Amino acid sequence: MNRSTYHTVVIGAGQAGLAMGYYLKKLGKSFIILDKNVEVGTEWSKRYDSLVLFTPRMYSTLPGLILKGDPQGFPTKDEIANYLKVYAESFQLPIQLKTEVTRVQKKDSAFYIETNWGEFQAANVIIATGPFQKPRVPDFANVLSPDILQLHSSQYKNPAHLQSGNVLVVGGGNSGAQIAVELSQERETYLSVSQKIKFLPLKIGNKSIFWWFDQAGILKASHDSWIGRKIQEKGDPIFGSELKKAIQNGHIILKNRTVHSRETVIHFEDKSTLKVQNIIWATGFISDYSWLNIEGVLNNIGKPIHHRGQTEIPGLYFLGLPWQHRRGSALLQGVGEDAQSIMRHIQTRS
Repeated sequence: MNRSTYHTVVIGAGQAGLAMGYYLKKLGKSFIILDKNVEVGTEWSKRYDSLVLFTPRMYSTLPGLILKGDPQGFPTKDEIANYLKVYAESFQLPIQLKTEVTRVQKKDSAFYIETNWGEFQAANVIIATGPFQKPRVPDFANVLSPDILQLHSSQYKNPAHLQSGNVLVVGGGNSGAQIAVELSQERETYLSVSQKIKFLPLKIGNKSIFWWFDQAGILKASHDSWIGRKIQEKGDPIFGSELKKAIQNGHIILKNRTVHSRETVIHFEDKSTLKVQNIIWATGFISDYSWLNIEGVLNNIGKPIHHRGQTEIPGLYFLGLPWQHRRGSALLQGVGEDAQSIMRHIQTRS
């Protein structure tokens, strides 16, 4: 088998992998970033057409390169996709695309990364595949009538992709909120949530609420700090007022948690039912590390065991995980700090 040897292999060329590349280049050791997509930024460009970030440009940048435009304005998903391409080109990061990792194992002090383009050997491996790996959809979705059009939020593009009739959006996160608002402008729309929705404005005065978070130290709060624990307990709010207004105007009808279904009828926690023609599952993602063939890295529910990205396996790291160190660890504005921390740890091993 063809084998290439590097000091460090990064798996994933999304925002986390690119930020890692920026710092690895400063380290001066050989490295390569592997990604299964055909170009950098694909994961952003293929998301729904109307996606706009709720973090402003000044908090949507990677280390070393600002995102052009109004710092207090909110970038589109295509803007971010293009920014990632420019970022990779600006720092001439060594990226090998169309390369899917099928297995990672460790023998003695070296890692062996098997891909569809041969094998790689490295002293360090950084898994930067991000939190959006495998769409999460409830099991009962499989027994729904084929007359219902079902899409996960990662498959949804725009209202034209739906069939005629009403739509139920399941999931009360910011993606579900944006999609529901968009659909409510042209059809009967329902939104199923598991708990009371908390709203926060996108701006206070003429500044983003994230600017105020930054001033208050919230963005820098670690996952195990008092502030960090409280934020995690409460969960993420819905940013902006569009959903709140649509609910108040009756354009979106709120429903309780979706619990099961039969044919074309959805059953909710409060015993109410709804016959639907379209469903958007904005129910998030689950981790998929089936290709990681190293014991002691994942817990009993398949999540990485780590401290700020460092695992108990020398030379193996994770980057871009939600709350890896702080709230923004999985976001553009926070991943750079974690990447720098990992680079420093690798430097001590070199």
